[in-house]
Amino acid sequence: MDDQQLLHASSFGAAAVAYAEHRPDYARDAVRWALEAAPGRRVLDLGAGTGKLTATLVALGFEVVAVEPDPAMLGELRRSLPTVRALAGSAEAVPLPDGSVDAVLSGNAMHWFDMAVAGPEIARVLSPGGVLAGLWNLMDDEVEWVDGLARVGGSAAVGPRDTPARWRVETAGMHLPKDGSPARFGSPEQAAFPHGQRRTADSLVATLATRAGVLVMPEEEREALLGRIGGFLAGRPETADGEFTLPLLTGVLRTLRL
Repeated sequence: MDDQQLLHASSFGAAAVAYAEHRPDYARDAVRWALEAAPGRRVLDLGAGTGKLTATLVALGFEVVAVEPDPAMLGELRRSLPTVRALAGSAEAVPLPDGSVDAVLSGNAMHWFDMAVAGPEIARVLSPGGVLAGLWNLMDDEVEWVDGLARVGGSAAVGPRDTPARWRVETAGMHLPKDGSPARFGSPEQAAFPHGQRRTADSLVATLATRAGVLVMPEEEREALLGRIGGFLAGRPETADGEFTLPLLTGVLRTLRL
């Protein structure tokens, strides 16, 4: 991980409470699809953050353990989901025994993993035939006002994995190590599932303020960007008055342990 990636990856802890309040959950159909080939119901939510994906897994009846490296994010997860086993750890150092889970899922976090190290670790904790799946919430930029929002927000607020077409390209090889070492997982499948989040203009601005690219901006630059986004939303009939549904898709990259 280069210095810029490290800065972005480590930016969330300071915004853990806002992340928990404003980030969306994941489409249940996407989670079901991710897990339909798993040999059992033991699931590791890796890079679990504040527990957005963990909560969906619990609601669907899976046996879940969560692993998260950031202490502030982990604290929010433990506060909101006190019955879930939640451990400090990372994709590169998973604090679980060999073969102890049937699937490893990661919500909006797999792009931070160093798969040269994380790949063998994830394969180690998976049972034979286990599933590895990454999930990302995408803004549906085929909707005209969402496309406009993406242009106003720029890459800091709406990044390369945040819209469907770019997500497919950016994540197609996400399960592979970048150093040329042997792959631990088979050919991936990708699918996207309709989702949505109820927002107001103010709460959508607050949501975009939790994006890594925005969190690491100098304060003056960040406030200017969020002001432009707020002005755009105030000027659109779809978003100017009260609550609306932000059109989302939950995209899934699914592969099996070799």
